[in-house]
Amino acid sequence: MRTVRRLYFYAVAFISFEVVLWGLIGLLRSMLAPGIGAGGGDALAQALSLILIGVPIFALHWLWSQRSASADAEERTALLRAIFLYAILFAILIPIVNNLLALLERILLTVTGLDTFRALIGAGQTWTDNGVAVFLNGVGAWYFSGILRRNWSALSDTENFADMRRLYRYVWVLCGLLIVVLGLEQILRYILYVPVQTLGVFNREQFINGLSFLLVGGPIWFVAWKACQSAIFQRGEGDSNLRLGVLYLLSFGGVAVVLSSVGIVVNMFLRWVLGEMFSAQEFLRDSTGAISIAIPFGIIWAYFGHWLKHDVNILHNEARREGMRRLYNYTLSFAGLVTATVGLIFLFAFIIDVLIGTQIWGADLRVRLSGALATLLIGMPLWLANWRPMQTQALSTAGAGGFARRSVVRKTYLYLVLFGAVIGGMISAVTVVYRFLQAALGSAPLDVVGLFDSLQVLLVFSVLLAYHFYCLRSDGFETARALLERHEKFGALVFERSGSGFGEAIRSSLGTQAQGLPVTVVVADAEMPKEAESARALILPSDVALNPPAALRAFLQKFEGQRVIVEVEAEKTFWVDAQRKPAEAAAVLVRQLSEGQEVKQSRGASGAWLIVVYVFAALFALQLLFILLSIGIQAIVY
Repeated sequence: MRTVRRLYFYAVAFISFEVVLWGLIGLLRSMLAPGIGAGGGDALAQALSLILIGVPIFALHWLWSQRSASADAEERTALLRAIFLYAILFAILIPIVNNLLALLERILLTVTGLDTFRALIGAGQTWTDNGVAVFLNGVGAWYFSGILRRNWSALSDTENFADMRRLYRYVWVLCGLLIVVLGLEQILRYILYVPVQTLGVFNREQFINGLSFLLVGGPIWFVAWKACQSAIFQRGEGDSNLRLGVLYLLSFGGVAVVLSSVGIVVNMFLRWVLGEMFSAQEFLRDSTGAISIAIPFGIIWAYFGHWLKHDVNILHNEARREGMRRLYNYTLSFAGLVTATVGLIFLFAFIIDVLIGTQIWGADLRVRLSGALATLLIGMPLWLANWRPMQTQALSTAGAGGFARRSVVRKTYLYLVLFGAVIGGMISAVTVVYRFLQAALGSAPLDVVGLFDSLQVLLVFSVLLAYHFYCLRSDGFETARALLERHEKFGALVFERSGSGFGEAIRSSLGTQAQGLPVTVVVADAEMPKEAESARALILPSDVALNPPAALRAFLQKFEGQRVIVEVEAEKTFWVDAQRKPAEAAAVLVRQLSEGQEVKQSRGASGAWLIVVYVFAALFALQLLFILLSIGIQAIVY
């Protein structure tokens, strides 16, 4: 109930504050405008209406939130409050960045004697428009940053606020990096495109706009990234999933853009090798877009890839460390495999057209051949460089090989490839049958070129399917053998109350989950069997674990293996909620009992709100990545 109420008040406070803020911005812009002309009265009326309606609503909800946070420690540490404060601060600072960028662009354009309408940001705005927005958003940022600082100093539990601060910093890292990449792309595009003898004469606004982006985005990225780096040695920061996720996102984004850009340059080079005539200046002009976007993304790939390897190498958990490495290799392997497969299909299609078709060598075939070879030359080395070490590791008979074969990442990779191969093969097979039936029924003559083209696609997907199915089946055979061997060496001892049926239930479950594992069921108050000396694990129901007989208690004191306690229902016995900290969960459970509430035990789904926030943050990060990719595509195409 308190969570729902909290969500309502903070959501209304957030929206109403933005309404009031932009109403004030509109009002001040109208007051400072030269005069109220056509449409000026409407703008003034709109600003006043936003203020008159928004102020009381914001004041009511925000003052309630502040009073609650002052009086209640739980309210001060609530995750929703942390989300609100960091989200409102981000929503205020983004317009400041945008308007500072617009101001800087117009200043530099004016200094260099260029028309301010050539600015990329805020071309139709005035100095007053930007200044008012920066000033009022700055006041809002000052107010809420003060609230946030005071809230931090009064926190008894900093976990929720630390999670949101981490997310807030990395979002700014991505924003600053996006602005820097835009600036570098503009400057490099200008330098590479304009001949040396006319450098600084034409398209100067491109250089000015790029410089403005660098001057604004550079400090943002530097400050945010420095804060993230400084926090590495704090508890929970260095090995956080969010940090690793951002590093993976930037590394993979860099790889994708660099390889696609390099592919375009290789394609142009192959066209020249195959006889297309163009000068070095034309080559540079046509590849400017690809080079200008490849250089900044190459820097991103190298820099953040270095930090990704560093962070993975210092992970304390070996299983997690190896899993992260596999995720990196298999992702790049999949990208390389898809690229190489496409290139191979294009190459075979070209060969079929040349050998069976009637096309004569010319510009069209040259472009097709160079495109196929460039795609293959980019994809094949990428796949081999990442697949071969993973396959070598999976074929190993050592313990690491078993973990590699059972890895979820490897299974996902293999099944994903199998899925693509089956679907692609099915579509090509349908096309082959369709062409035969079309000719047999006399509706159209047999298209020999199209038929062979479909057959070669079917062949490529069949080979792909056969190879990866063989890998998957080999993994299964070797894994089953290794697991059975491990199970046979691992004895389990199950204790139960006489007549409870607990032991047989565990034996049945283990027979399904771990075939070959020796299980001995013992009544709790009976004598210890000889199997107890070699047992590697004990399984106890919770009622026995809480009140073991004397003989079992003595045995437990000297037992050095693993102990597994299984919760069973017992009168007047409740289990602390695993989602919370033990002390907090115990306090909640006692409160529920004192209030006569039904005690509900929950398992596994911890931090639901934080998961929601991370999902939205991931979507935001993906949107930034798509923006970067679209910029790269536009730069390459145009």
